[in-house]
Amino acid sequence: MKLTHLPIISTLSDYITITQKDQLKIIHIQHPKAEAAISLFGGHVISFKPQGEQDLIWTSEDAIFDAITPIRGGIPVCWPWFARIGTPSHGFARTTQWSLVEHRENEHGAMVRIALPLSQETLAIWPHQFEVFLDIEVAEQLTTTLRIKNTDDHAWTFSGALHSYFNIANILETQITGMGDHYIDKLQADKICLGGTTLNITAGVDRVYTHPTQQICISDPSHQRTICVENSGDNAAVIWNPWELTHGMVDMKDEAYRNMVCVESTLYAESLETGHTLEPGESYLLSTKIGLQA
Repeated sequence: MKLTHLPIISTLSDYITITQKDQLKIIHIQHPKAEAAISLFGGHVISFKPQGEQDLIWTSEDAIFDAITPIRGGIPVCWPWFARIGTPSHGFARTTQWSLVEHRENEHGAMVRIALPLSQETLAIWPHQFEVFLDIEVAEQLTTTLRIKNTDDHAWTFSGALHSYFNIANILETQITGMGDHYIDKLQADKICLGGTTLNITAGVDRVYTHPTQQICISDPSHQRTICVENSGDNAAVIWNPWELTHGMVDMKDEAYRNMVCVESTLYAESLETGHTLEPGESYLLSTKIGLQA
């Protein structure tokens, strides 16, 4: 996805500007260590390129930037639930306008903090008080941390994910390791399966791996690189590629499945009631760190 030459709305520092892409405001970081782009709509990372590298993040060429439709690709924030256990699917964070709270930088990289606002709209969907920030640290690695706090006078439960899409040259050449061998197969009516420790994708896949290691690696041989993903605060790693289902997607080209795979830092729950419980005043962190294997 081309994000260069977008009109600049404001300059925040030597390395950080706010630009406009269709109806969206994009925080654009251009640091000697790496470049990144974050949409304030959805609190959504849409690009991360370490110096001299192709993008590690995949965002669809046909993504819709109308400030209504969820952005296809990048790192969608799924909260306060993951998947279709509530309405809207994946929660409201990815279709809400976030606000910039803080930014800073040094010779090692840049960081921005954005906030998910509490509003009458969010209360109508999910009647709980909260404080949620997303910290995006851009350096040789990208670290994205969702900071969740219960500011209500009662406990509530939640689930969520950092739904990362990765840019790969050829899905048929790609191997994934570190996800563990136990998984729930969403394409087989939630069948519990035991697989191998290396995943080769040759058809559509939608799996919730329930015993992932801390580091999951994506071999991308045609790009001559291995992308490494380190998650924390998760209890599962979701791996997804839609394959021929792209033929029904207006925001994704028919053959685009060949160049992407999702490996998601996920706090998984089968229902709204079985999510993670936060008592009043308690906080929770869900994060993913993305970089290239040395």
